[in-house]
Amino acid sequence: MNLIESLSAFVWGPVMLVLLLGAGLYFTLRGRWMQITQWRLMWKKTFGAMFRGPAKPKGGLTPFQAMSTALAASVGTGNIVGVAAALTAGGPGAIFWMWVSAFFGMITKFAEVVLGQLYRQPDGKGGFVGGPMYFIRYGLGNRFLAAAFAVLGVLASLGVGNMIQTGAIAQAITEQTNISAHTVGLVTMLVAGLVILGGAKSIARVTERLVPFMAGLYIIGTLLIIFLNIERVVPSFGLIFREAFRLRPAVAGAGGFLLTKILRTGLQFGVFSNEAGMGSSAIAHAAADAKDPVEQGFWGAMEVFVDTLVICTLTALAILSSGVFDLDRWLLQASKDTLPAFAEAAASAHSGLSEALHVDAFHTLGPFGGGLLVVCTVLFAVATIIGWSFYGETCCRYLFPRGTKKAILCYRVFYIAVIYVGATAGMDALWNLSHLLNGLMAVPNLIALFFLSGMVFKATKRYFGRGDLPRNKKEF
Repeated sequence: MNLIESLSAFVWGPVMLVLLLGAGLYFTLRGRWMQITQWRLMWKKTFGAMFRGPAKPKGGLTPFQAMSTALAASVGTGNIVGVAAALTAGGPGAIFWMWVSAFFGMITKFAEVVLGQLYRQPDGKGGFVGGPMYFIRYGLGNRFLAAAFAVLGVLASLGVGNMIQTGAIAQAITEQTNISAHTVGLVTMLVAGLVILGGAKSIARVTERLVPFMAGLYIIGTLLIIFLNIERVVPSFGLIFREAFRLRPAVAGAGGFLLTKILRTGLQFGVFSNEAGMGSSAIAHAAADAKDPVEQGFWGAMEVFVDTLVICTLTALAILSSGVFDLDRWLLQASKDTLPAFAEAAASAHSGLSEALHVDAFHTLGPFGGGLLVVCTVLFAVATIIGWSFYGETCCRYLFPRGTKKAILCYRVFYIAVIYVGATAGMDALWNLSHLLNGLMAVPNLIALFFLSGMVFKATKRYFGRGDLPRNKKEF
């Protein structure tokens, strides 16, 4: 645990933060602030298109199925427990930096998805496979980085996509019932295993139905909390903005240290939530039968918007407006500790107070609230387990092209078995391991994004230059 924590702190140091924000800022500037200027078109080509009837896949997935699979993988405990963890570790100001991460992450994920579509390969069954390992190999021509990403993708699928989610399910259920973690692990293995063994099409069919339902249910629950405390909503926003730039030396003379911690926590949990910069979502989007890579890129951008700017924001407002977060207590804890002690306490805070925050917020709705939170946590986590199995499977396919069937079968069996391990393992180690793997995955992906950025904007300019589509000469 000490080694993992040290490595995670190193990986998520200033260099990683500069790379993530730098990538988002670079693509935002070159894209002429596309997430703002082309918002209406993004909506029209994604959720707006759904009202005109679902698309029929030719052999792969529909664009919505691809987005649902990607959203299932990213909308998990990071949207519930992760937000509470961010508040505990970095205070309300961390939410602001999660927003910053999401705003720039929208265009970063757009670029990932476009490249995933451009460099995808046929799977031999009428569909496609793709992702960072493919655009790193066929775009950059670097087999080592491509293989490194694929290996990290397999490992991350077992950690952030599997054990951390099962641990959250076990924690939510055991705290509310007498059901043991062992039973939770076995049942989760059975439910998720039935879907995973069915392959990509089975995963897509389940996620396209599960994601809208679970997101809608959770949004209703958080809105109920917010409406019951509507008078605290505006002060909650004020608290987020004020604490995001805490420079006053009110915390044991640690103003500068605290600001760095707030910023790092927000960006770290932002990436954990929406996975922008990791490249994982490009694996799902590459399998879509999209009309154009850019249009599928719009789905990627909207995925980040829904994940962080909508769902995570509602979680934060529910916690802050319900009054279960005590800012004075948080500051007092920080002021009592020395800087190293405070850093250690903040890094491991999600094992204690963070669990109480979201649980206490939902308990303000009465017994109904506690049950609703358990249901939402279970659905979010199961969806993530299913979605990430597709990512890990595709990485295995890349690593073992000659023995693909055997490799995928072995991976599926092992992945399902690891579900049980996550239900009975300690959450502290899993959180630190997940952050470490997230950061390591981002490195080869960000390198490829920078060097292949020309292809992204070449495809974007071509898209906006077509006569049958709106052309904005000022923007492109």
